Amino acid sequence: MTTPNGKPSSPLRAPPHILALLERLHTLSLAQEPETNQAISGLLELRKRDPAEGTRALNKLMSDKFVALDKEKCEFVYQLILSTGAKNVVEAGTSYGVSTIYLALAVGQNFPGGEGGGGEEDQGKVIATENEPEKISRAKGYWQEAGEAVTRHVELREGDLLTTLQKDLPEIDLLLLDIWTPLALPTLKLVQPHMRRGTVVVTDNTVSAGPLYEDFLQYVNDPDGPFRSLTLPYSGGLELSVFMP
Repeated sequence: MTTPNGKPSSPLRAPPHILALLERLHTLSLAQEPETNQAISGLLELRKRDPAEGTRALNKLMSDKFVALDKEKCEFVYQLILSTGAKNVVEAGTSYGVSTIYLALAVGQNFPGGEGGGGEEDQGKVIATENEPEKISRAKGYWQEAGEAVTRHVELREGDLLTTLQKDLPEIDLLLLDIWTPLALPTLKLVQPHMRRGTVVVTDNTVSAGPLYEDFLQYVNDPDGPFRSLTLPYSGGLELSVFMP
């Protein structure tokens, strides 16, 4: 769908310099995808034969890759935050911080004081997590380039997220899982005690990486469990799960 001037429609509202930054970052991410996807296929086969070596090789490959959430998925999560009035968001797997920009903008736009002025309690927060030092450095740089509309809403927790998310979590309104698949279920269970009724969990690539998400998908689709889950038809699949204890 396009706007009257012929440009693709988007729900995103942001200053021109942020829109230009996001366009640049998505372009860089897309440019990496063919090579990355080809390499991943081979490493997944290696992982079947030698789990330890395959995991090490895969981690090394992904250590300097964007692995950014697709633009249309970012826009969907941005819209989801606006529609639910989400205040506190956890992003598990920040990478270079592209999707974080969307999350922070949406959280800020949910509150009168969030985009300028107002107390800290009115600003909302994105708790971002990343373990790779190079990605942490690059993400911080992009957020600084975006400016205060983003930086005022981001709390970056550096290191192993299964450690950094163990304490000081507020009530969480939305959890974005865009991480190495074995971490998805442990992360969900770690954050779950801090969820309210109606908290939304968004998980990327649950179709293309379905076999690797088997335990996770079984958990969120358990008819006797606390989640109600739906697979959305985005590229690679996007799982939308609602916490309804």
